[in-house]
Amino acid sequence: MPLGIGIFVFIIDQLVKLFVVSTMHIGQSIPVIDGIFNITYVLNPGAAFGMLEHQRWIFILAAMGVMMIAAVCYRHIQRENMFIRCGSGLLLGGAAGNLADRIQTGLVIDFFDFHIWPVFNLADVAICVGAGILIWDIWQRRNEDEDKFYS
Repeated sequence: MPLGIGIFVFIIDQLVKLFVVSTMHIGQSIPVIDGIFNITYVLNPGAAFGMLEHQRWIFILAAMGVMMIAAVCYRHIQRENMFIRCGSGLLLGGAAGNLADRIQTGLVIDFFDFHIWPVFNLADVAICVGAGILIWDIWQRRNEDEDKFYS
């Protein structure tokens, strides 16, 4: 299941990025909800919020590290609950999507523009949602363990 989710996220992310690159020019912005949400084609040389701009190798190594950890822990992840499996798959697919961009061009293709937030992409969403699910599950387990301890 995690591998399937990861592959699905990677394919959808790359297809949407291909569509954006082939139909828009860099900097072009198409309003979707006037004043709130646009599709804006930008190339991001850094991480979220433009941090660590032009540090391509850091991001490539980090993404490869995530994938290696997932490969080493795959059997363990497969035995975990649905939240761990889904969160891991989303995280893996998102990391792979942005890794592909960085390897190809050194930049990440971003396009979701909510004006109050830096422009981002589907891989970023998958990474954040996946990490959020994993953190939530760990937090829930910790609370359950504390409840058992104090009971």
